[in-house]
Amino acid sequence: MGTKDMADQEQADIRLALARLRQEHEDYDAAINAMIETGCEALRIQRMKKKKLAIKDKMSQLEDQIIPDIIA
Repeated sequence: MGTKDMADQEQADIRLALARLRQEHEDYDAAINAMIETGCEALRIQRMKKKKLAIKDKMSQLEDQIIPDIIA
């Protein structure tokens, strides 16, 4: 397997991980909205929002690995 094949595989792995995180982020969003609608306690909602934000941060890190830095 050449370096291009390894790079392509790595890109594919990153894209797959990113797709999974996007789905998880959407799931958290739906869960948070349901919690708000049912009047769940604010602390639990805040914890969920914090987890959702952590997922968003991971997504940004993966996107940075896929998209080359234009400025560089």
